[in-house]
Parts: sequence; structure tokens; C-alpha cells
Amino acid sequence: MQVHHVVALSGGKDSTALALRLAEVEPRDYIYVITPTGNEPPDMIAHWNKLKGILGKPLTIATFGKSLHGEIRRQTMLPNHRARWCTRMLKLDPYYAWMREHTPCVSYVGLRADEEGRAGMIFPEESGIQVRCPMQEWGWKIEDVVMYLQDKGITVPKRTDCMDCFWAQLGELYELWRDNREAFYLGAELEEFVSAARGKPYTFRSPQRDTWPASRRDLGAEFEKGRIPTRSLAMMDKRRQIGSCRVCTL
Repeated sequence: MQVHHVVALSGGKDSTALALRLAEVEPRDYIYVITPTGNEPPDMIAHWNKLKGILGKPLTIATFGKSLHGEIRRQTMLPNHRARWCTRMLKLDPYYAWMREHTPCVSYVGLRADEEGRAGMIFPEESGIQVRCPMQEWGWKIEDVVMYLQDKGITVPKRTDCMDCFWAQLGELYELWRDNREAFYLGAELEEFVSAARGKPYTFRSPQRDTWPASRRDLGAEFEKGRIPTRSLAMMDKRRQIGSCRVCTL
């Protein structure tokens, strides 16, 4: 029986390094699976397309046909840190379902050796799904990943997750407003749609996070006035330099 070798390719630094290095040291007919939400930044789409060319293989999309914006409107609910349904419904569940339909399979996941606290996917032995974390086997830490990508000339986008993410930092929202006003204000429309449907204010950002406005519309008004979140931008640059990870995986 054919065994499918599947690489979970979120497009972040870890999964990118895993996919490229795995093809070098364990060459085989890999299936590269992505789980788009329909809300990825343009740079992320371009990065996926670049990887497709480098790897010489198509990227298989695992999805239930749902999108972030569509689900927000269907549920009249914004995801938040207590109800993080977006990752489960749009990424994890479709990936699990795809693997179950392609057993037996080996799923290669980009967990590093310095991420002992993060658990990978666990399946019962009889499921026909085996999970491997090659970077843990290699002893690769964040510095190994960063160095490898630099040596390969690969630049991972600043953002690889959704543009409308409740975990988005203030500086990231400023960059979104600066570089993609249409996407920024689509987020404002979603906040207003959910707020109107539920009869009370709902925002991606928590009002308690800082002294800046929580709503996307009011935040944009502050940016329009020339107010710049310089501290948040500086902290983001520092995190990016050391290769700190984003929240979403797969």
C-alpha cells in the first residue's frame, strides 16, 4: 500500500525551512499541503508561489471551502483568544480530514528542538497516520532555521497569518493600514457587521490592550492624523530579527 509523505507547509520560517531541507536530505515524492483562510497578505501568496517553483511540486490545498470572512459573517462572531475557532475550523480540521482520507501517511511538522513546550499532532496508532518532527530529530533550533534560510536566500514574509487576526500587534495593523488600506478597512466592516448583528461593540483588538482605540475604524482615524505606534514597530523589528514565531501554524 502506498504511503503518502505529507509536509504541512504554512509558509512560515519553520515549515519553509523544513520543506526545503527535507527535500535535500530525504528526497522522496512529498505532498505539500497548505490550509489558506482567504485572508493571507499578498506577500504570503507570493511566497507560497515561490516555494512551489523551488520545490518543483504543486501545493495541495486542504480546505472545507470556508474562508475567514465568510465564517465571521456566517457565525456573526469575531475570533478571539478565548474562542480561537479560526485556527481549528480553517486550518487544523481540514488538515486532519485530508490526512484521514490519505492514509497511510506520514505527516512532517515543523516543530524545532527548542520548542519542547509545543505539542505536535497526536493520532492513535491504528489511525494509519504517523507524525514526524524532523527538525527536532536534527536538533535544529531557531538560529539553525534562520541561518539555513539566509544561506538559501529565502526571505519569509513579515506576516504569514491572516490580515484580520486578533493577535495582530499594533505595529502590524499600522503596516496593514499603510500598505493595504482596502484590506485594513475590510476588517473595520467586519467589526461593524458583527457589532450591528449582536447589538454591542465587537472588535478584533481588545480594548484593554493599550491606550489606542480598539475598533479598526477609530484606529485608522488615528493613523490618518499621523499618529504612529513607534514603540510597537520597534518591538516587532526586534522580534523579527530573532525569528520569533507567529501564532498560527499549518
